[in-house]
Amino acid sequence: MGRVTERRRVIRIRDGAVTARPDTLVAEEPLEIRLNGKPLAITMRTPGDDFALAAGFLVSEGVLGRADELANIVYCAGATEDGSNTYNVVDVRLAPGVPVPDVTLERNVYTTSSCGLCGKASLDAVRTTARHPVSDGPEGPMLLEPALLASLPDRLREAQRVFDRTGGLHAAALFSADGELLDAREDVGRHNAVDKIVGRALQQGLLPLSGTVLMVSGRASFELAQKAVMAGIPVLAAVSAPSSLAVDLAAETGLTLVGFLRGTSMNVYAGEQRIALHERAAND
Repeated sequence: MGRVTERRRVIRIRDGAVTARPDTLVAEEPLEIRLNGKPLAITMRTPGDDFALAAGFLVSEGVLGRADELANIVYCAGATEDGSNTYNVVDVRLAPGVPVPDVTLERNVYTTSSCGLCGKASLDAVRTTARHPVSDGPEGPMLLEPALLASLPDRLREAQRVFDRTGGLHAAALFSADGELLDAREDVGRHNAVDKIVGRALQQGLLPLSGTVLMVSGRASFELAQKAVMAGIPVLAAVSAPSSLAVDLAAETGLTLVGFLRGTSMNVYAGEQRIALHERAAND
């Protein structure tokens, strides 16, 4: 099976000194996702948690919403001409009676930030396929202290074990409303890391993920906001900027969207009712 990291020779230059040494790199390989035997999508990912990634991807596509809708996921044997298994092709089988969407070699492109569809079409697509409401959960309304949110980037960083060895991975982490770390995943793509978290939750029967906070490295794209909404996650926080379409989606669906979460500073772009704002905004 593909490894998470690989070793490569590198020429290192430091203060004029030149040395040759091995370096640890994050592995990147394609994963083909098939649905009931038919090709659906190909994503570049870091090997590991492939079944969870596939399940989470299908949650974001609106195909899966509950654990009992998934029959099984297997690696496809004979994925190469010589019959060997590359562990880079998975087949997701739906439970009997679960509707199978029209599957082609092209994925439902509204989930990508480069799909070329207009903003309204992208928002409409999420609205019509969302299986779960964005909900605070059974404990009542969420009210997050800014100090709790400010602690999440460092806690996400602490969970990035492979990043420490390679410096080349994004990450996503799921926290409870009181800051408990529920899950953390790494991948070369932020969207894959989120899919792995959502897919694991689906497999464990935990969807919707009401009353949770999704923390991601990098920026908050429309695709990441969409994945949060499709999983019923009420709060998405990112260390960098959101896109305009991500903000529009958050405002329309009730998602709390926090960007530029660095140190004690942050911007709240939507859903501020879940943040404990002790001082009234100057421009209310």
